[in-house]
Amino acid sequence: MPDDPPAERPPVDRIGRRRALGLIGTGVFGLLGGCYGPDGLLDRSVPGEPLSVSIKSLPADADTRALRIARFLAENLTAVGVDATVVPTRRETLMRDVLVNQQFDVYVAPFPERADPDFLRPLFHSRYAETAGWYNPFGFEDGDVDSLLELQRRQRGDQRRQTLATIQEQLSRAQPLSVVAFVDELRALSSSVALGYDANDVHSKLGYLTLSPAELDTRPDQAVRPATETTGTPERTETTRTPERTETSDGTIRMTLTDERALKNLNPLSATARGDGVVTSLLYDSLGQRIDGRVRPWLADSWTWSGELPVDGTLDVSIREDATWHDGTDLDANDVAFTYRFLSDTSMGALEDPVPAPRFSGRASLLTDVEELDNTTVRLAFDSVSRAVAREALTVPVLPAHVWESRASEALAGGIDTEETLTEAVVWANRDPVGSGPLQFRRLQPQERLVLSPFEDHFLADATATHLRPFAGGVAYDGLTFRRAPSSEAAISLIKNGDAEGTGLGIAPSSIPTIGRDPSLNLSVTPTRTFYHVGYNARRPPFDDPAFRRLVARLLDKGYFADEVFEGYGDPAASPLARTDSLAPSLAWEQRDPATPFFGENGRLDTDRARGAFRDAGYQYTDEGELVVT
Repeated sequence: MPDDPPAERPPVDRIGRRRALGLIGTGVFGLLGGCYGPDGLLDRSVPGEPLSVSIKSLPADADTRALRIARFLAENLTAVGVDATVVPTRRETLMRDVLVNQQFDVYVAPFPERADPDFLRPLFHSRYAETAGWYNPFGFEDGDVDSLLELQRRQRGDQRRQTLATIQEQLSRAQPLSVVAFVDELRALSSSVALGYDANDVHSKLGYLTLSPAELDTRPDQAVRPATETTGTPERTETTRTPERTETSDGTIRMTLTDERALKNLNPLSATARGDGVVTSLLYDSLGQRIDGRVRPWLADSWTWSGELPVDGTLDVSIREDATWHDGTDLDANDVAFTYRFLSDTSMGALEDPVPAPRFSGRASLLTDVEELDNTTVRLAFDSVSRAVAREALTVPVLPAHVWESRASEALAGGIDTEETLTEAVVWANRDPVGSGPLQFRRLQPQERLVLSPFEDHFLADATATHLRPFAGGVAYDGLTFRRAPSSEAAISLIKNGDAEGTGLGIAPSSIPTIGRDPSLNLSVTPTRTFYHVGYNARRPPFDDPAFRRLVARLLDKGYFADEVFEGYGDPAASPLARTDSLAPSLAWEQRDPATPFFGENGRLDTDRARGAFRDAGYQYTDEGELVVT
């Protein structure tokens, strides 16, 4: 594939007043050395000076894969004349730097799984560039992409697929991020537990609701894939062996977490404290739940459409009459209406500018209005969206108004570069959560252990609807405990010693032989839509130049990563929709990257070729071989 031609460089975004105030308040100007651009950010690209770039990533004990990708990129950037440094950053700090402060040059991280392709809208639309959370942290701006992202919301079927394909192709040319690979999650499970309805993914809301002690399981064996005892490598198409049936200790199922954030912060709205959000999804119900690929009534008893979407339409939602919060308070239409308004502006109009929730506000923005019709009925109004997209708004967690309305006041938090656009709702740790979900909070030992118990008054206890039958009667255990394990090896040791029943989060492929040699352990392999990516800060030159971003993307050997970094448990990709039916045919992976092919092969960079491409794009080098910004 020929090298991409130089692209016109758009102007750098200027920092907003709220971010400038925050930078002053946190002492950034005084603490950092170097030169500063007119936006107040550290300027690593002074014209005529060698380019210096930092790559933020998780440390090895948190995510070896992300760190290895970052080091690979840094090595190749160095080879083409860029002073590149890898900065291992603990998970919560990395998320704060990227998703809130927007203080980064380049970062490497996984993007959490999303169901509907509409997640591309908040991720890349320019209107979200100043919003905290997974809302365009790149500062990417493209009017054509904005229009297409809005168009796909109104379409369905082949029309929508075609628009989504065009969006993907434009994003592949612009490269606000470089998709690296989609991952398969590996989990170790004791034979003392049996997987249920969501057998392919124990670490999911539906997976935990149907998890059970093995002696209670009467299903045919079909869920857990065994590791072979010789190589420890599972056959990805093989069915399971029959697990040895033993009892869990006291009716409690204990799962390990290598990400401690869920063990110190239970705020479902926090982007920095939430990864996949599975733990808080057990505590908070939504009106609808995705079951078998469709959003079905959950906390809602039923709903009825009126009007003609995508022009305009309404959805009347009937809430279950017997719904209650964990503290015994009745759950009613006021709570639902409050939730949607609160997600759109957690200050509830009290501050100068709206403060959308760092999570879920993108889905809440699908609504144009919410109205309480009576104590158990709300009317949701939509405009310019299809019904399929509108249903995504039903999957946000419903919040108790009597708990959260007092969190609308202004808040300041150290390390977050803003003064006027944070609320208590955004920074609150919520360590004694009140929800309406099938499990309720019992106790928390911060950073060590979280204990949940069944909520006896949950509607699933008496559920009769066909789509709820797999969950009817509630959970089959007396408690669910999440405990911290610092590494994959530590997590597996806890299971082998009888101190845990499974790993909630994924384990490293290097742990597979250990599982294969132990008949009391099973291996679960779950293909996911979580993808690792390299993100670029388009607010900072030279990353404001799409041509430069494309060249950097070509320093990544994704096929090599899939084989060596993910050890075969991942698929290289060129699009964030690669593992969906909406993947653009032109971006399907066929032995090589169809958009930004690597400058080399088998993980080895062709340095002369790569440097030549940078020169062809208009970048210059010093006599010492350092790449400079002109």
